Amino acid sequence: MPVPLSGLFWFLVMLLPLVFLQRFLHREIQAVFLIITRSPQLTIGLFSVLFFPGVFLHEVSHYLMARILGVHTENFSLIPHALPNGRLQMGFVETEEVDVFRDSMIGLAPLIAGSLFVAYAGLNQLGLRTLVDVLTNGQVELFWMGIKVLPQVNDFYLWFYLVFAVSSTMMPSDSDRHAWLPLGLWAAVLLALAVFAGAGSWMLENLAPWLDDFLHVLATLFGLSAAFHLVLLFPIFLLHRTIAKVTGVDVK
Repeated sequence: MPVPLSGLFWFLVMLLPLVFLQRFLHREIQAVFLIITRSPQLTIGLFSVLFFPGVFLHEVSHYLMARILGVHTENFSLIPHALPNGRLQMGFVETEEVDVFRDSMIGLAPLIAGSLFVAYAGLNQLGLRTLVDVLTNGQVELFWMGIKVLPQVNDFYLWFYLVFAVSSTMMPSDSDRHAWLPLGLWAAVLLALAVFAGAGSWMLENLAPWLDDFLHVLATLFGLSAAFHLVLLFPIFLLHRTIAKVTGVDVK
């Protein structure tokens, strides 16, 4: 039986643009705020307010996952501050040192919570489920007709903003991912032992299709999140260039 790899392919195809668009838009938005305010501290404040719904969900998901797994939490903060490496820490939750599995799950919590919110808000509140189905069926003309009437959805701009803010902050940070490598190594060892014990065919038949479907779902949500970022790409880029030209000040 061939190994189903289409889910992994689409997962990577959708993940990479989303990560790029997130970082690009964050830089452009910060540049706009910095040119207007001429204050790094005020820029950090405005940026944190803009993405507060996503940051709130990100940190609360860490906290709740830790409590669910019985892990003691210490300091909790939603106040942003600049790190020595020049990056911006929007918030944090400190937890006690635990095993790699629970540590990995706590780090993964924002992606789980963010994906669930994007699925709920995007597919249900904004009605994008129908558009996804139409596009999947190859009805491109009907798809573009649906896009044109999207702004008529109730509270469209509110839900658009919330999906953007959450999807733009749901990716686990470097500190969130620090336990993923050892967990991955343990998983690889267990997988190798299972294959050596003769369970390879059973896993291909029973587990691989489920994993492939799961990756397809994630790919769809990442693609949806990337689309929201792509819509804002040109307007924010143009705003940055316009303000820089008018003021004669720019940041790189």
